[in-house]
Amino acid sequence: MLKRLVKLPALLVLFSSFSLSAATLTVDGLANKNTPKATDVAFQLIDMKTGKTLVAQRADQLQPPASLQKLVTALAAKLYLKDDFRFITRLERHKDDVIIRFSGDPDFSSDDLDALFQSLRSSQSVIKGNIYINGSTFDDYERAIGLPWDNLGVCYSAPSSSVSIDKNCATGNLYIKPGASQPSVLLSAKKPIHIDTSTLEIIKTKATSDDYCQMKLLADDKNHYQIGGCIHESSLPVKLKFALQNTTAYAKANIGDALKKAGIQLKGKILRDDHKVGTVITEHQSAPLDTLVREMLKHSDNLIADNVLKIIGHVFYKQAGSYENGIAAVQHILKQQANIDLSHAMLVDGSGLSRNNRLSVEQLIQVVSYIFKHPELGLINDLPVSGESGTLAFRSSVNKPPLKGQIQAKTGTLYGTYNLAGKIRTKNNHDLLFVQIVTNFHPADEKQSRWPVMKFEKSLYESIYQRF
Repeated sequence: MLKRLVKLPALLVLFSSFSLSAATLTVDGLANKNTPKATDVAFQLIDMKTGKTLVAQRADQLQPPASLQKLVTALAAKLYLKDDFRFITRLERHKDDVIIRFSGDPDFSSDDLDALFQSLRSSQSVIKGNIYINGSTFDDYERAIGLPWDNLGVCYSAPSSSVSIDKNCATGNLYIKPGASQPSVLLSAKKPIHIDTSTLEIIKTKATSDDYCQMKLLADDKNHYQIGGCIHESSLPVKLKFALQNTTAYAKANIGDALKKAGIQLKGKILRDDHKVGTVITEHQSAPLDTLVREMLKHSDNLIADNVLKIIGHVFYKQAGSYENGIAAVQHILKQQANIDLSHAMLVDGSGLSRNNRLSVEQLIQVVSYIFKHPELGLINDLPVSGESGTLAFRSSVNKPPLKGQIQAKTGTLYGTYNLAGKIRTKNNHDLLFVQIVTNFHPADEKQSRWPVMKFEKSLYESIYQRF
């Protein structure tokens, strides 16, 4: 009996020491002092089963969520619209006119448009009146505030429009023909856009350390693009993606092509009028919401996220969907159905692309917790898996053992910002939820690219995997 009593104080000391150690864990300590210099790190780690916070740093400070914001959009969509919701694009008739009513379907393609007019051809070969484009499902503001102007020509900044075709994006390869002095752009498919490369300089010498040669892109509201600046010949060919600047003009051109393919003669004109209505002739349904959300989360699709946000606003408020009413609806839905209060967050869009968005890791950990505690929503399987799928398939910090297959998480990246949020299963089979927001990462040597952040993440999550 005496022998057991003598050992009790030692056990108490050991327990006290463990508790103190757990309470004073830091992110930099877990990452073995590999936090990139001059960066700001907000982080929270909680036990999924108990909800207990294991590590917290700057958890209540508002930070740019980047694409982690898609988790917010996805959760609200699943709670409100349900899995079987579909975007519907319709052909309608009113007297001699035909109306195409766009719905914001983010996966609607020029092939789908062709199919609608092929269906129309079975009942008529001549349209005596006009064809009207109705885009009243969303308002006219196709980009959120806070987007940098110099990124508007690239496809991850494609406009969020009710009139969406081919993801509002055109892709092609910049190349130079043997013996030619100027490069050309070969588009992946015939598209009604114009690309001018006459001011692009081709540098035939090798790049040097003091070489500031860069391509530059200008675009106008007629879907005309000018590629200027310079590029080294050794870099060619290079793949380029062009975000549409005028979705209505693109739609008009594609409708004209669809009429020709279907063998339908149009007597009138192709016009935009959001007030025109008619009786339904035929329609195209999108993939179900469940499929769209999976694509959005695994591949971080901005257009799907923003169009889903706007359709939530459209359905919830029974008015033209917008960034503003979409955000208001999302906040209401999450508060009423998930008890998640985002009233003190700064939300601007559904994708996280705007630099004006601000969320704290405390707010985001609530969203992550709800997703993982409600598997019936189906969102867990929509998340990328480390070393296996989506945006985590090739993320060097987590795509190799022991972390491969152990993390399900959404990534988020903006200029100087590298984020991650989801679940890690530890060596001891403990499920832990986390949110990471790294901001102000601007390496002095651009050639370093992201490797300091990847080294930090690798150290951090391997430590968490081993320790817990």
